[in-house]
Amino acid sequence: MSSQPSKEIQTFPNPAADRDYEIAFDVPEFTCLCPLTGQPDFARFTIKYVPDQLCVELKSLKLYMWSYRNEGAFHEKVTNTIADDIIKAIQPRKLTVVGDFFVRGGIGTIVTVSHDKKKQA
Repeated sequence: MSSQPSKEIQTFPNPAADRDYEIAFDVPEFTCLCPLTGQPDFARFTIKYVPDQLCVELKSLKLYMWSYRNEGAFHEKVTNTIADDIIKAIQPRKLTVVGDFFVRGGIGTIVTVSHDKKKQA
């Protein structure tokens, strides 16, 4: 597997697809660029999901998150895109992505995106 940034989220079969259980990822060193100034924005992401048939492979998630380091993105856009890409990759039963962006100009931003497969049906 590559160690270069990548937009591909790899998966593996859920070993307990017959039960609901939660998987949580803590991503404390997320970086992207402010689309207006080009300055770095730093955040801590928490990703929690209840898998259906597939789970997220960790190294690919690390490389995926790393791929934002040189991209300009508003906090709201990047958080929603991360949620959309995970949903597309694994179709989880439930998903919550929280982007906790560090203080900039005296204001911190927390963006929370939620998905519930049952409510979408």
